[in-house]
Amino acid sequence: MVTIKQVAKEAGVSVATVSRVLNNNGYVSQEALTNVKSVIEKLNYKPNSVARSLYNKTSNMIGLIVPDITNPFFPELARAVEDVAMIYGFKVVLCNSDQEPEKEKKYIDLFKQQYVDGIIMTAHSYESEIYTDLNIPVVALDRIGNTTLPAVVSNNYTGARKATDLLLQKGVENIAHIRGPRGVAPAEDRYRGFIDEVNKKNADYIIEESSFQLEGAEKKAREFLRAHTDVDGIFCSNDVIAVGVLKEALKKGIKVPEELQIIGFDGSFFGKMIYPELTTVSQPIYDMGAMATRLLIKIIEGNKPEKIFYEMPTTIIERSTTRK
Repeated sequence: MVTIKQVAKEAGVSVATVSRVLNNNGYVSQEALTNVKSVIEKLNYKPNSVARSLYNKTSNMIGLIVPDITNPFFPELARAVEDVAMIYGFKVVLCNSDQEPEKEKKYIDLFKQQYVDGIIMTAHSYESEIYTDLNIPVVALDRIGNTTLPAVVSNNYTGARKATDLLLQKGVENIAHIRGPRGVAPAEDRYRGFIDEVNKKNADYIIEESSFQLEGAEKKAREFLRAHTDVDGIFCSNDVIAVGVLKEALKKGIKVPEELQIIGFDGSFFGKMIYPELTTVSQPIYDMGAMATRLLIKIIEGNKPEKIFYEMPTTIIERSTTRK
């Protein structure tokens, strides 16, 4: 591998001069500039990105923290972040926090050591100061909680109200909501949307709580369907929970949607991979990831964004788990 010393020797200049050429920093005579560039091309020299990041305190890298990479929602977000970042010349470092604040902190320390230029965080940290004290641009995506950070979210509250209203319109008499984990902002907003809509319609309801992981959702669904045999409509806080309910209902011989109607939330590819296909509240997942990335890069480049909070609309995709 060709080193910077070899380039300097071949060009007849100092290592410092080669470094100034590579980093476009400091004075270099036109003759030296031309000579160094010629040698770099001749020797096919590839600068050490780690060394350059240490020198410049920048890396053209964006850190992305997700809480659970097995949840189909987050790979779709990550794809959008990577696609847009590549267009602007940035690389993406993806980290999975497993919803553990300590693991999240370790990744943030790693980002600081690697001089990432900015961070997109979809993990839900209960210690927001670990982001606000970073002196690195940060954009919150999806799971924002109470934060003053620039953020991109979808309208979870309105989406939940639409889903609840749709079930009631389709003749559901005994409605339930299997909500997501407490303290997770989208789950809280969807819960509030459900509660406000059933109260508006004076409908009786049941609330249960589940994790956003499939194994936990299936376990909760087994318990729920055993205990609440009269429920004929369930709004689930995400598509993973909805798929868990659907699987367990079919195992028990419950006809969907004739006897039980189910609506999920996310609009991930997951809902089209099962049968019957899932009716869901669709978030613009790719657009959310793309918007968050463009917002972050604008801040990294020192440009003032038009606004720092984007709430994107949700729509219902009707498939086969609700009646026609």
